[in-house]
Amino acid sequence: MASKPVPQPSEASLPYWEACRSHELRIQRCLQCGSLIHYPKLRCPTDGGTQFEWALMSGLGAVHSFVIPRRAFHPAFKDEVPYVIAIVELDEGVRVLTNIVGVEPDDVHAGMRVTLEWDDEAGEYPLAKFKPIAGGRA
Repeated sequence: MASKPVPQPSEASLPYWEACRSHELRIQRCLQCGSLIHYPKLRCPTDGGTQFEWALMSGLGAVHSFVIPRRAFHPAFKDEVPYVIAIVELDEGVRVLTNIVGVEPDDVHAGMRVTLEWDDEAGEYPLAKFKPIAGGRA
């Protein structure tokens, strides 16, 4: 069976992935304008700044949008379809691309409240995934 693709950190994203090793969701924040930036970049897309901190996020948010693949895009995902790929808007205001787990794909909806869950079986770097908060409706 084929192996799943694994994160290949870049110069900009390495601090993000290193934080994931500690089960911390840290998002890049521009020290010049305060913008939260995800996916990490070498320059702030808002003001071009190059100085950042890595802000710890709460791990709480809501599904902004999602798609349910019913055909595997890669052979290693063949046994997992259908699954949910989502954009989650964290309570801090930044959006992240992720998976929604712990729920039937057809039960996911925009606005669903979610909380962070770590996937430690993804290899060297745990993946930040999200699961529904019980009774959490938008």
